[in-house]
Amino acid sequence: MKHKRALFLLFLCFGACFSAWGQQSGSLTAPGLNIQIGTPGQDAEGFGQAIQIVLLLTVLSLAPSFVILTTSFTRILVVFGFLRRALGTQSAPPTQVLAGLSLFLTIFIMLPVWKQIDKEAIKPYQAKELSAEKAWVAGLKPLREFMAAQTGETEFALFVELGGTQVQDMEEAEMNLLVPAFILSELKTAFKLGFLIYLPFLLIDLVTATVLMSLGMMMLPPMMVSLPIKILFFVLADGWTVLIRGLLASFMG
Repeated sequence: MKHKRALFLLFLCFGACFSAWGQQSGSLTAPGLNIQIGTPGQDAEGFGQAIQIVLLLTVLSLAPSFVILTTSFTRILVVFGFLRRALGTQSAPPTQVLAGLSLFLTIFIMLPVWKQIDKEAIKPYQAKELSAEKAWVAGLKPLREFMAAQTGETEFALFVELGGTQVQDMEEAEMNLLVPAFILSELKTAFKLGFLIYLPFLLIDLVTATVLMSLGMMMLPPMMVSLPIKILFFVLADGWTVLIRGLLASFMG
C-alpha cells in the first residue's frame, strides 16, 4: 500500500513539473528555416553567374567519364580483361593493377595530344589571347583528330545516318557523333585483339584436355593442369612486352 502511494505521489510531481514548464515555454516558437539563393538585392546577372557555377560543377563531375571515353583507356583495359580471362587466373593481376597500368599507358599515348591542347588552347587562353569559347574549340581540335584517326568508317557512318546529318569528314563532325563512333570502334578493336590473345591459350586448353582424356584422367580438371602451362608459356614468350607493344602499335599505326 505504501509503494502504491509513493508511485502516485511521484507521477503527481512529474505532472506538475511538466505543466509548469509548458506554461513557461508557451510563448516559444519553433525555429524556422529560410533558404535564399543570393541576397535580396541580387540582380539577374548574379543569378546567372550562380547558374553557370552549377553547370560548371556538373561538367566537372562528368569529366572523368569524358576523359576515359575519349582516350585510349577503354581499349587497353578491355584487352587486359581478355588477357586475364584467357589465362584463367580469375583475379590475378588485380583489377586495380590493370586499371593503373591502363591509366599510365593512356597517359603515354595521349601525352602528345594533351601537349598540343596545352599549346593551342590552354596557354593562349591564360595569356588572354583567346576567349573561353575559342579556346574550347581550339582544345577540341587535337582530341577530335585523335579520335577520328581511331574511328572506323562503318561506325561513323552508322551515327551519321542515325543522326540525320550529311557530315563526311570525321575531323569536322560534332562531338555527339564522333564520341559514340569512337567508343564503338575502340570496343570493336579491343575484341579483335582479345580474339588473337585467346587463340594460343585456347589451344593449350584443348591439348591439355585431350592428353588427360587419353591418359584416362577424366576426373582431373583440365584447368588445374593447363593454368601453370599457360602462365609458363606467357612468361617465356615475354607476353607483357609483346602485348603492350601491340597495343601501342595499334594506336600509332
